[in-house]
Amino acid sequence: MAKDMTLLWGSGSPPCWRVQIMLEEKKLQGYDQKLLSFEKMEHKSQEVLDINPRGQLPSFKHGNIVVNESYGVCFYLESQFKNQGTKLIPDDTDQQALMYQRMFEGLTFYDKVAAVIYYEYYVPEGERHDSAVKRNKEALDTELKLWEGYLQKLGAGSYLAGPSFTLADVVVFPTVANLFRFGLSAQRYPKLGEYYGLVKERPSVKASWPPHWLENPKGDEDTLKDV
Repeated sequence: MAKDMTLLWGSGSPPCWRVQIMLEEKKLQGYDQKLLSFEKMEHKSQEVLDINPRGQLPSFKHGNIVVNESYGVCFYLESQFKNQGTKLIPDDTDQQALMYQRMFEGLTFYDKVAAVIYYEYYVPEGERHDSAVKRNKEALDTELKLWEGYLQKLGAGSYLAGPSFTLADVVVFPTVANLFRFGLSAQRYPKLGEYYGLVKERPSVKASWPPHWLENPKGDEDTLKDV
């Protein structure tokens, strides 16, 4: 089954990492994959555009089926392989509802993180303003306190939707990992720090850890040191 799958991806990209974690959790190793460089603009290559006309990564195919949005890939794989690997949508109604809530809040979370971490990448030099940087960091601080509170309420050792690892963790953990890569303080956000420490040891996460993070374990730790 996995041999019929193709994934074009970029190292460290949370959307790409979501799909890689998902494939590991569903025991779909052995798929055809290709690591592309954002810096070299390889995500705009014809190879990508043939699958994904937006010129974005991830780009994913299963046979003749194309699904490029990372959340869509995760839902598709859970639906198609629900009896294989980890069951990622809980049966318990309360946990399932919380999983969906945290999943889609994760999109806002990622946007707030990206606005700070990738500000200079997205905004041309002549359009950058200190006031925008300050505003983005304040918005991220507010968002982080929300997630810290969510984890506090669930208690020690919990995943985002309760005691089980779910789709919410698949899609949100890469965002959390980027936070700590870019210098977020685990002392300032201890519950997020505990959650990061818990999930980073999961086999699916270790197997898909961004290769350039392995080569250079230290990220740009000054970016979020004052958030």
